[in-house]
Amino acid sequence: MMKNRKKSISPKQAELKRISAMNPAEVLAELKSRPTGLANSVIEELQDQFGLNTVTSQRAKPWYLILLFSFNDPFVYVLFLLAIVSVVTGDLDGATVMFLMIALSVGIRFRQEYRSQQASSDLTKLIQNTSAVMRDGVVKEIPMDQIVPGDVIELRTGDMIPADAYLFETRDLFINQSSLTGESMPVEKNAEGLSENQDSEMTAFDQPNLVFMGTDVLSGSGKAVILKTGRNTFFNGIAQSVTTKKAVGNFEKGMRSVSRFLILMMLALVPVVFLINGFTKNDWGQAFFFAIAIAVGLTPEMLPTVVNSNLAKGALTMAKEEVIVKRLNAIQSLGAIDTLFTDKTGTLTEDRVVVMRHVNVFGEDNDDVLQLAYMNSNYQTGWSNLMDAAIIEYVREHPEQEKTLPQGLNKYDEIPFDFSRRRSTVAVRNKEHQWMITKGAFEEMLSISKYVMIGEKREILTSDMKEQLARTNRELNEQGMRVLMIAYRMDLHRNNDYTVEDEKDMTIAGFLGFLDPPKKDAEKAIKLLREHGVKVKILTGDNAIITQHVADDVGIDNLDVVWGHEIDQLDDQALLDTVQSHDLFVKLSPEQKARVIKVMRSYGNTVGFMGDGINDAPALRQADVGISVKNAADITKDVSDIVLLEKSLLVLETGIIEGRKVYANTMKYIKMTISSNFGNALSVLIASIFLPFLPMLSVQLLVQNLIYDTSQMSIPWDNVDKETLMEPTPWRLKGLFRFTVIFGPLSSIFDILTFVTLWFAFGIGAHAGNPAWQHDFQAGWFVVGLLTQTLVVYIFRTQKVPSFSRHASNTVILATLLAVAAGLIVITTPLRVAFEFGRLPGNYAFAAILLTAGYLLTVELVKVFYLKRYHEWL
Repeated sequence: MMKNRKKSISPKQAELKRISAMNPAEVLAELKSRPTGLANSVIEELQDQFGLNTVTSQRAKPWYLILLFSFNDPFVYVLFLLAIVSVVTGDLDGATVMFLMIALSVGIRFRQEYRSQQASSDLTKLIQNTSAVMRDGVVKEIPMDQIVPGDVIELRTGDMIPADAYLFETRDLFINQSSLTGESMPVEKNAEGLSENQDSEMTAFDQPNLVFMGTDVLSGSGKAVILKTGRNTFFNGIAQSVTTKKAVGNFEKGMRSVSRFLILMMLALVPVVFLINGFTKNDWGQAFFFAIAIAVGLTPEMLPTVVNSNLAKGALTMAKEEVIVKRLNAIQSLGAIDTLFTDKTGTLTEDRVVVMRHVNVFGEDNDDVLQLAYMNSNYQTGWSNLMDAAIIEYVREHPEQEKTLPQGLNKYDEIPFDFSRRRSTVAVRNKEHQWMITKGAFEEMLSISKYVMIGEKREILTSDMKEQLARTNRELNEQGMRVLMIAYRMDLHRNNDYTVEDEKDMTIAGFLGFLDPPKKDAEKAIKLLREHGVKVKILTGDNAIITQHVADDVGIDNLDVVWGHEIDQLDDQALLDTVQSHDLFVKLSPEQKARVIKVMRSYGNTVGFMGDGINDAPALRQADVGISVKNAADITKDVSDIVLLEKSLLVLETGIIEGRKVYANTMKYIKMTISSNFGNALSVLIASIFLPFLPMLSVQLLVQNLIYDTSQMSIPWDNVDKETLMEPTPWRLKGLFRFTVIFGPLSSIFDILTFVTLWFAFGIGAHAGNPAWQHDFQAGWFVVGLLTQTLVVYIFRTQKVPSFSRHASNTVILATLLAVAAGLIVITTPLRVAFEFGRLPGNYAFAAILLTAGYLLTVELVKVFYLKRYHEWL
């Protein structure tokens, strides 16, 4: 039951229903127009009033403003601060790297923003054409952008609809509006409107006497009066959504939160370190540079590089699966999605019509029906449609059907299809017989038939048999099929002149059912997504029956539907409840699709959307991850984050797994590094109070960070726990502070134990005033600090206990070994002099190993407590 009704119908829908229910004279009068068109004398005034008939596009910003705006990001601020710190501390190489990272980040953002403002030009190209307009009774071709409300236009096959319009004359008019609705079949339009209260489930696009900008005439002709132009059209709403800024995704939100956390931690600790060292050491200059070094140490300098490496690796993996990742950040967001919304046509289905059933009057498979249909479609030369092509293709794909066809056939007459009869007839013959075969819509075929084939016998078409035919037709329709009836006459006459009058007393053979079939791997893909915690829901402009059939075929169990007009009646909370309890949403406008996604995201869900039509562009913009396919509309691919080059949906599962790997490995680095750096800062703070000298010089801290951070560059290539890959991985930053304050002080405890060991066990306290001994102390802490920071990766990298039961990748193992080796080289070779390290006694190695082992064992034990208490790790 729908609750919390927001409104009964949208103002635009109400206005269109009102107009649709009016007669042509009333509409023309309201628009101050005439059947012969507007007077030339009023055109200029109307153009001044309504402007050009063009869709809204953002005013193009100068490139330098877009570039300036691209700097407005907290992550860029952190990088810039680090660069300044590096310059102040004399680390010019580090500063150069930071500025390069800023340039890369800003450059990517600039490119994305600049390209987004070009998107509307693609839409404009779709309507840069002329239209036949009647003014003062004279028809002439004028540019579409010169059309105004009240203009009378003539429509012919192949014409694009220049604006939203009301039809007052039609003849067999069929419109292709798939670009706006996603319907795979053409829609018949006519000048007969609906009453204002009829069929509340119908959308604006279903109104038979309304046509819309962005659609085109497939066949037939008509006259219409323009209702809305330019900014007031439905098409303009899509254009605006394409040119608006992409919704901030899960990845961007997560990185901004990390940046804020880092800044707050620096602002809290760095001043304290500076003041304590200044007061205790009475050297404010040295205290300042040491505080700056602590700021560098607190912040994971390699975070941008690790993150970009993670994303680039994910994109490379996806490229091997024939997937283009247009926006690297989308890789992580793909792993975070808990709901995947998808359009139906072209995404879950093949976007083509195929023969699904060929049955007799009782709905039983019958090859004779298929063969008769083939004889009609193969030899007809009139208006060939998708169903004719499907019949011919089906028979050619099944050679056994072609072999049983009558031999030696020749066509000798044809009554082409027209939209008033809604059927087509072909006459063929061979040496033995001639056949007059007709196929068409149910009611029209029933009206010309007198007999029906039952088995091998031809019997009179009784009322009971008509009920049976209606039942079979309905059953096929309820399976989502488009249906044609097949009938024939044999050996009618030998002359070559057949007319419409011969379409009578025909014998009904049966039915053909057509479907846009689901993609072969759609069911398997949806099952895999569900196993990985992702719910799949359909948002489509198509009707309920077809959507339910496709959903059932691909394994979506909840077949209850929500209609577009019902969505307009719900406030956001009620809509959220409805979306969570339903999987199928039909007859949706582009704006309704976008609203569903926006509401889901606003309540904390991470959402992906997959579509291929122009009507999907607003939804793609709103989603955390917009996904399209290679044969989608250009504008749709342009606003998408990910484009599938192959039709297989199974690559979505691969992408989600890769996204979760990106998240897991990124969070490993963030949590390990921030907690370790926090522990180091805390250790320095404590040491600054009690030691008469700095526990480590600023240059020594930077070297330690450089070695450690370089080793962490291997994290993107680490293995990830299977448990982590089974559930969506949105950024879980609420636990970051908790993780930091629990595991950070653990390293501080062992740092203090290291200080005590060096001071008392190795006698450094007795020589505190000797600079050489100070350097020995600093070398001793450097070794233990580097070993603990580097090796704790093996515990933090997995939620499994004991940690060694989940093997790290060979890349991580090699990187940590190289980091340890690099630290030992710095301490034990002449390089130590360059960094002012002292010489360590030989027996210190045992103490360092013992302290490191004690720290790792303690972290493992605390990890057991942490997992039991908080039930989360990464």
